[in-house]
Amino acid sequence: MLTISWSATRQEAYANDQASPDTLIAVSAASNRSKADKDPADGLPSEGSYHCTYAATWAGTKLRWALAADENERQALPGVTEDCPATTVIYEPAL
Repeated sequence: MLTISWSATRQEAYANDQASPDTLIAVSAASNRSKADKDPADGLPSEGSYHCTYAATWAGTKLRWALAADENERQALPGVTEDCPATTVIYEPAL
C-alpha cells in the first residue's frame, strides 16, 4: 500500500473537495457497497455505458490530486478506454 504524506490541511481539502463536480457522485447504497474501494482494475460500474465516464473521472481525480496509479490501474485503464475515443479527461489541479 502506498502511503501519502500530506499535511492535515491537504487531507482535509481532499476529503471535502467540492470544487470538482466529480468528487461526490450520488449512487444507490447497493452500488456504493458493491464498489467499496475498488479501482478500475478491480471492478467497473455495472452500467457498461458509464465505463468511459468512470475511467475519465478516475484519471481526472488522480491527476487533480497528483495521486499515483498502481501497476494494476496502469494496466487496466488502457483496456477500458480503448472503447472511448471521444472521452476527454478534464481536471484542474487542486490547490
